Amino acid sequence: MSPPDFETLAVSLDAGIARIALNRPAKANAINLRMWDELREAMRWLGRTDAARVGILEARGRHFCAGLDLATFAELQKLTQDRCEGRARERLREHILDIQDTVTAIERCAKPVIASVHAACVGGGIDIIAACDLRYASANAWFCVKEIDVGLVADVGTLQRLPRLVGEGTAREMAYTGRRVEADEAASLRLVNRCFASDEALQAGVYDVARTLAAKSPLALRGTKHMLNHARDHRIADGLDHVATWNAAMLYSQDLAEAGAAARERRTPVFRD
Repeated sequence: MSPPDFETLAVSLDAGIARIALNRPAKANAINLRMWDELREAMRWLGRTDAARVGILEARGRHFCAGLDLATFAELQKLTQDRCEGRARERLREHILDIQDTVTAIERCAKPVIASVHAACVGGGIDIIAACDLRYASANAWFCVKEIDVGLVADVGTLQRLPRLVGEGTAREMAYTGRRVEADEAASLRLVNRCFASDEALQAGVYDVARTLAAKSPLALRGTKHMLNHARDHRIADGLDHVATWNAAMLYSQDLAEAGAAARERRTPVFRD
């Protein structure tokens, strides 16, 4: 399946690695309603395209993401207006829930998604990377939960996912103060898995990680993501029961046989998409 054409994203696929780039460089990749929708469509495409084994979520231009495009507020007002105040608020809630779903689509995608962050990652950018499986940054990256400074409560996932990444105390500090977190601190806080010295080193390092994942058993990789997401939201006993059911169904696969054969023959395994 060929990569789709989008207005706000640039998508490519090569050697099992899908690159999905935020592509509004003139707006510092500020997120408008079209970008939210296209992000969800890109994740659906990644999930159902067998040849795509792993995704890299990156950005073109000077910054990763400047947050929400402020023109979106006026657009939402126009979309939700009604002579009945209650109905207008109901419509607004539906739109907020729909935007939340565009970010949750990253988690819902069966394939691992790696965030590659350079320069500014603000507001909605934090929502997006917090839903990714792995996060890497260049030394010039910085992070900010900016909503507090524009009089908003972050409502697309940051307040729900960030505490699980950096701990509740740090997440509260970031959300209450809106302070800027530099790349080296982000790595120490475990907001990102690793910090690279330059943008070029970031691109090379992230591609190496993606290439490593793309060489693994696709079936096992998808199952591992599913189990980690399930375990995060359930008791240990529930997670153990769930993975037992999964492996009762999926264990004896072609991938398992190929891994065993490759080990015996001392070669690199080759898995089907």
